[in-house]
Amino acid sequence: NVSAACPSVLTTNKIEDELEMTTVCHRPEGLEQLEAQTNFTKRELQVLYRGFKNECPSGVVNEETFKQIYAQFFPHGDASMYAHYLFNAFDTAQNGSVKFEDFVMALSILLRGTVHEKLRWTFNLYDINKDGYINKEEMMDIVKAIYDMMGKYTYPVLKEDAPRQHVEVFFQKMDKNKDGVVTLDEFIESCQEVRTKL
Repeated sequence: NVSAACPSVLTTNKIEDELEMTTVCHRPEGLEQLEAQTNFTKRELQVLYRGFKNECPSGVVNEETFKQIYAQFFPHGDASMYAHYLFNAFDTAQNGSVKFEDFVMALSILLRGTVHEKLRWTFNLYDINKDGYINKEEMMDIVKAIYDMMGKYTYPVLKEDAPRQHVEVFFQKMDKNKDGVVTLDEFIESCQEVRTKL
């Protein structure tokens, strides 16, 4: 019952308000403002918001709901840890919930952002403790989460030490000054080098 979980002030002279089943606790900023802040049109934002409200009637997503939605895309693996890290990247305010604005701003970057914007966002995903650096432990956690998410469809069948090997290769390529951590500049430089070679 949405109205019980999220009471709203209903006027007695508007029966439509009493019949409204999609009352939300949080309504997004004006679509015009979001249109100016993102790479989506107003019409696209309306469609996105309709889908967001359909999955999250309260207007915000908590981590558990986010995990449940994400798990549907990876039924043969355990996506919970990767979804946890992804949720933290979407939750820019670090308050345990993702509003429509948070969701659509991230989606705008991931779908239509510049290469630089996408790389910054990805760096933030990998920088689990948000200290401005990616260390080997953080990268190990992300890589393990990806393997768990892929489950039995990970190919080829991975050996026990495969995550560690991948992390070592990652750091050999990205840690330019060999200080044991990868900065945003190192991350962007290395990714752009790979992109240039392709």
